[in-house]
Parts: sequence; structure tokens; C-alpha cells
Amino acid sequence: MPIKNRLSELHTEIVGWRRDIHAHPELRFEEHRTANLVAEQLREFGCDEVVTEVGRTGVVGVIRGHQNTTGITIGFRADMDALPLQEMTDLPHASIHPGKMHACGHDGHTAILLGSAKYLAETRNFDGTVVLIFQPAEEGGGGAKAMIADGMMDRWNIQEVYGMHNWPGIPVGQFAVREGAQMAAADFFEIKVTGRGGHAALPHQAVDTTLVASHVVVAVQSIVSRNVDPLKALVVSICGMRSDSDTFNVIPEEIILRGTVRYFDPLVQTQIINRLKVLAENTANAFGASAEVAYMPCVPPTINSPEAAARAAEVALIISGSVIRDQDPVMPGEDFADMLAERPGAFLFIGNGDSAALHNPAYEFNDDAIPAGCSWFAEMAESRMPMA
Repeated sequence: MPIKNRLSELHTEIVGWRRDIHAHPELRFEEHRTANLVAEQLREFGCDEVVTEVGRTGVVGVIRGHQNTTGITIGFRADMDALPLQEMTDLPHASIHPGKMHACGHDGHTAILLGSAKYLAETRNFDGTVVLIFQPAEEGGGGAKAMIADGMMDRWNIQEVYGMHNWPGIPVGQFAVREGAQMAAADFFEIKVTGRGGHAALPHQAVDTTLVASHVVVAVQSIVSRNVDPLKALVVSICGMRSDSDTFNVIPEEIILRGTVRYFDPLVQTQIINRLKVLAENTANAFGASAEVAYMPCVPPTINSPEAAARAAEVALIISGSVIRDQDPVMPGEDFADMLAERPGAFLFIGNGDSAALHNPAYEFNDDAIPAGCSWFAEMAESRMPMA
């Protein structure tokens, strides 16, 4: 059977875990309740080792197969954190915490890996070791780096690492994985524009930071269209503008612009940093203001190794009967890239069907994807480390 029978039997229980996590979202490095739930379940399943507080709020579980003649240790990762977003659904399990929501499906990823853990702990039909990685702070918090810095890869001798993310628009239970770049690098930047505050009715006595910041926003759009090779994928988005004034008749002294950069070629990063600085500073100077740019590298591109991507696709084909191998890379970033920079592996997408987009306040993880997701992790362990 493509979907393992035992995981179909566990579906209702796994959905219960998922909806409980959804109702109690926790932001990056605040996942104490979620981590406790995960650790308690792993202990109840009979995992050989359960360690908490790895990378601050991360959890690691270890399951050893009936044999260990191969010496292979594979890491499976799920992310646990939610987003600072107000949920806009009428679900019975909607978030009980205002301004916090599982709008990216991390509740589903955690539940899927828990379901896989229960199955693998019961059957142990593999020759090697599975390390279950429940990661905190994927959403811009550096949770993967925190776990790596805590010695996770070496402590448990992880040799390969795999992760999974739901993807709206792909049919439920179908998979997509490709060799090479799967997701883009994700960096952040902040531009501080400083002018001279004043009365809105006397703009000639001030240096209007709102006007200056608006010109900076427009100027920054030229980076993609005029400074970088058009054959290299790049996104530069300014996503926030905040001032030190919150009234109708004050020209603010200072405005902060915040944004993100997405790309695949690391050489593009140097161009971006240089152009942001030149454009912001010179545009501000032209209006009698000043600008300071702070650039914050976050995660590199998510690069699947060819061998691991091929294995992931083969297992996906067993589970779903079809797998998308030629999907274009996508511009969102993923800090699983930091784990792939340490060990070979692959990151794949599982279909969430016709749902709201990721990071949308109406988003909901599709529970119908759970059996396929669990079966993929279980089959990966069993096929990569088969019993003699």
C-alpha cells in the first residue's frame, strides 16, 4: 500500500495533535508548550533518547532500528514555531492567542513527524538510526543554526538530513522535489532615513523624511531591473515603513524602511549590498537628509544534493504514485538550508491542495496530507536503511 496502513489508522490521533498545536501557537524561541508536547509524546512512543533544549527550545528524539549494521544515521526535521499574525478563520481549533498564528503549516509538519515517530518506534523495520529534529525559530530566528551550534549534527552523528514543507497549489498528498536549488536565500535589510522634523504646515522649515523615504523606495526598485543580470532570479521588497510620528500634522525626524532580499546566486548578494547603500545614501543626500543601511544575511539558498533529491523523489513516487521533479525553484527562503550546508540531504514539498497562501491569515494546513507525509518519512527510513 502506498500509504502505510498503520499511519492511516493513526490519522485521527495525529490530526488531534496538529489541531492542538494550531490552537496554541508560539513564536520563535517561545515554543515551550509545543516542545513539551513533542517530548512527552516521543517518550510515550518509546524513543531510545529524547533531549530537550537543543538550540534553546528544540527537541531531538532518537529511534534505533532492529539492526545497525549499516551504520547509517538519518535526520528528519520539522519546524515548530508560528507567525506574529492575527488569525482570520472561524475554525474550532483557531488560535487562542491574539496576534499569533500557525499560518505556514508548522503545526502540520510537527504533527507529521510525530506520527512518523510513533510508527517507526513501533516497527523499527530499518537497519540504522533515525534522529528526529523538532526545530524552533524557523521564521527568521535562526533556529537551525542554533541547533547546529549546540552540536546536534556531531552529537548524534547525523549523516544525511531531510525536511518537508507543505505547499498550496500542489494536489494534496503529491510531492515536488528537485536537484539543486529548491528555495532562495533570504536576507533582511533596514534603511534609516534621518531628516529634520517639523510642522506639517511649514514643510520648508523641515527636511521631509516621508518624501525622502518614498524616493528611496522607488530607487531601490531599480536594483532588480537595472543592476543585476536579468537571467539571475532576484527579489528586493521593502515591506515596512515606520516613523517616530503617529499623528496628522508632524513631519517625522526619522523613518525606518525594512525589507527582504531573495536570490539563488551568492555572488548577487555583494551587488545588492553595494547598490542598497549607494542608492539610499545618495537619494537621501539629494534631499538634504541622510540614510544608513543595515544589511542582515539570514539563510543561504536551500540546495538539495543530487543523490538525496533522487532518493526523496523515489520514495515520493512510492507513496503518491507521482512526483513533480521539474518544478521551478521558489523565492521564499527556508533555514533548513543551514542544515543542508552541514550535511547532504533534501527538502521537498507536499501538496496542501487549493488552500489559502502561506503566511495568509486565512491559511489552514490540510489534514488530508498527513498520511502521505508520515508515510514518506517512514518509507524513507525503511528504504534508505533496509533490513537484511
